[in-house]
Amino acid sequence: MRAYHDAEWGVPERDSRALWEKLMLDGFQAGLAWITVLRKREAFRAAFDGFVPRNVARYDEADVARLLADPGIIRSRAKIESTIHAARIYCEMEAAGEDFAAFCWGFTDGRVVTGDGRSFPAKTPLSETISRELKRRGFKFVGPVIVYAWMQAVGIVNDHAETCFRRDAVMDGRPL
Repeated sequence: MRAYHDAEWGVPERDSRALWEKLMLDGFQAGLAWITVLRKREAFRAAFDGFVPRNVARYDEADVARLLADPGIIRSRAKIESTIHAARIYCEMEAAGEDFAAFCWGFTDGRVVTGDGRSFPAKTPLSETISRELKRRGFKFVGPVIVYAWMQAVGIVNDHAETCFRRDAVMDGRPL
């Protein structure tokens, strides 16, 4: 967890595919501890073709069966089917000329929202807004709490504590 915090968590992510992957992984985390997903992340990447949306969008029932039999991932039919459906939505957005990263960052005009470093809410009005829009588009496992955790993970929100050495560094884009 320390390596994840120090090198990844809260660092602004601007790549569409990576943002989508992290949103899907946060959906798999629903009801579980994040460490469970983090430990299985490489197995997820292998099982879901590197989370390349156009590949995942082509999955069929045989792929669902394959994934349900994979002990390396969280084997929830609902979460697996949701990921496949979300890949199709991602591809539809792309085909319509809508960049997923631009969509995600558009809620903040491309800027990182910085928390106060002292309080750490489970959700915010912004996560509720993004959650509603994702749901309107057909995404699942994107409630406001999951969305806020994702926003923190991908650096849309900088919620490092005020005493954390990474707080200013992620704002400046400095590596560890």
